[in-house]
This record gives sequence, C-alpha cells and structure tokens, in this order.
Amino acid sequence: MPSLRCEDLVLRLNGATILDGLNAAIPATGITALIGPNGAGKSATLRVIDGLMAPTSGRVRIVSDGPVRRAFVFQRPALVRASAFANVALALVPLKLSRAAREARARDALARVGLGDRAGAPATRLSGGEQQRLALARAWAVEPDLLLADEPTANLDPAATELVEALIAEMAAGGTKVVLVSHNLGQVMRLAADVFVLAKGRAVEHGPTRTLLLSPQMPETRAYLSGELPWTSFAAAS
Repeated sequence: MPSLRCEDLVLRLNGATILDGLNAAIPATGITALIGPNGAGKSATLRVIDGLMAPTSGRVRIVSDGPVRRAFVFQRPALVRASAFANVALALVPLKLSRAAREARARDALARVGLGDRAGAPATRLSGGEQQRLALARAWAVEPDLLLADEPTANLDPAATELVEALIAEMAAGGTKVVLVSHNLGQVMRLAADVFVLAKGRAVEHGPTRTLLLSPQMPETRAYLSGELPWTSFAAAS
C-alpha cells in the first residue's frame, strides 16, 4: 500500500486560499478520514492528491514499491450515458486487458456491489444508491492501490449508506488504502482507523479515530465537534 505525504500544500483559486500550507503524513494502511467544517479544504486535498488539481506550491509525495493505481469516488457519481456494464468496462480500457478479461472483471465487479442484474440498465437511470454502488464497482474493478472517496454517502438513504460503507470497508480489508472525506462522524467512527481534522486549509489535528473524536486536543477540533449535534448524541451512546 502507498503512504502519502502532503508537504506544505498551498492552493489558491480566484484569489482565495483553499489550502494554506497543509502538512499531513497519511498512513499506508487502512482507512484515513478527513473531517472539518465546510471550506476547510477537504475535497481540495483529495483532488490535489489525485492530481486533478495542481497545488500553487508544495507537493504530494507518494511512497510505494511501484506505480500506484488510483480511483476516485465523488459525492455525485460521474457516469457516462451508457449501460452500467459499459461504465465499468470503460474504466478498464487503460489497463490493456483482453476484451474477455475486461468483460469478466466488469461483471464480477457489478456482482460484488449487488448490481449483477442491472448490467444492461442505463447508468443515468439507476437510483442514487445504485449509481454510487456503480461508481464503487468501477473503482473496485481497476483494483486500485489508493481509493479517494469524497462524501460517498452524502445523498443516500440509511440502507444504501450501510451497503456503500460495507463495500469501502471490504476494499480496505483487501489491501486498498482509502482516504475518505465525510461529515458523517458516526460513519467515520465505524470505518476509519485514523482521522485528520482540517480547518482553514490546514491539518490541525491527527490521531486514532476514537481517541480524537472523543478526546480532541485542539480548539479547532473541539469547536467543529461541538457544532455537530447528531454526533454529540452518537458519542454519548458509544
């Protein structure tokens, strides 16, 4: 699995500072969550790690024994106007597999996320939960070393959320490093091994999930957690 280091990342867009000297050493295994208030720079951090956005200064250093295969799951899945099967198969084209191998892997990925019987359905006509599972099937099929997931359950009902969480956990257990952005702190507690708290474009606190969420040390972390009222109830019951 790759380990990641964000080193003095600065990102400025249209005169606004999105990342302001962010430093983070992300462990090579398990699920790492990025949390913090809106505008803290969480989604931007994922995009810079993936190379979708170039930082104004600083760098992302990925330490690995070989090339790192990445996959990105967005809050709203980016799907092509084609069948569910085609969406997965197209993601496999860069891997230069044989057509038979590509089709077999696409069907296996759809089956793994419970969409085997929806292979021929137009992707854009699937339900929201099905579309997010399709996005995960597409990510799963490429067998990524690194999965970046940006609020993957933000628009899903509880049943769909539970299924997506199980799929992400299974990918991590299979050896994929996962970096997860989430405002659902119950989800973070269930899934993540460690957590970074971002505020105003900086990483202000990092630690094991349960320790950090229940005993935050930094004032920015305490302020963020105290504002998450559903989380307060969850923490009291845990």
